[in-house]
Amino acid sequence: MTTADRTLLSLGLLIPLWLFTGVTLTALAYPGYSHIDQAMSQLGAVGAPTQWISAWVNNLPLGVLFVLFAIGLARRFAGSRLAQLSAVLIAVHGLASFATGYFACDAGCAPEQPSISQQVHNLAGLVMFLSLTLASALWGWLGKRLLGSPAFGWFSVLCVVLAGVTLAMMGKAFGEGHGFGLYQRLNYAVSVGWVTGLAWVALRARSATEHGLLATPAHERGR
Repeated sequence: MTTADRTLLSLGLLIPLWLFTGVTLTALAYPGYSHIDQAMSQLGAVGAPTQWISAWVNNLPLGVLFVLFAIGLARRFAGSRLAQLSAVLIAVHGLASFATGYFACDAGCAPEQPSISQQVHNLAGLVMFLSLTLASALWGWLGKRLLGSPAFGWFSVLCVVLAGVTLAMMGKAFGEGHGFGLYQRLNYAVSVGWVTGLAWVALRARSATEHGLLATPAHERGR
């Protein structure tokens, strides 16, 4: 693995730190902001006191980090089609992060008649959730085959389950009008934590060929 590849993969370790720091600092400039009840998107909503800084501090840098990490992942596991697909999904997540920052949600982020910007924002948010969840599911299969780590495979499966559970909690909290921000943060923490775990094991594991691609039957290679 080259120095460039290690650098790209290491960016996955930076993502949770950047997310936590960016959201925390941005919220400090939003009087009365509640991490428990308010969505992270409200930091960049139309009319919010942090509208013009939130995307530049949070969405855009995080999008760059996800895309660069995805490139590193694709280079690291160039011999596996499924690993390549997971890298594409992570890159799509990064691009969707750009979209959620560029297309701000309306004031309060839950209008009765959402604007086009709000609708695109919502769609991009859905893509963000689905892309990382699907990528996690793929590594439930690839953990042992490419990393020699059944534990990471099970960790990936657990993250998929937790992502679904916290999504359901978000829906319940939205209906009740309390706790949405908390469950949204838990939901994203699961996905970001999975990316960090993938970055860690990818940096520590031996090369894909050393882990058994060469010992795998030819008709199964690249999966």
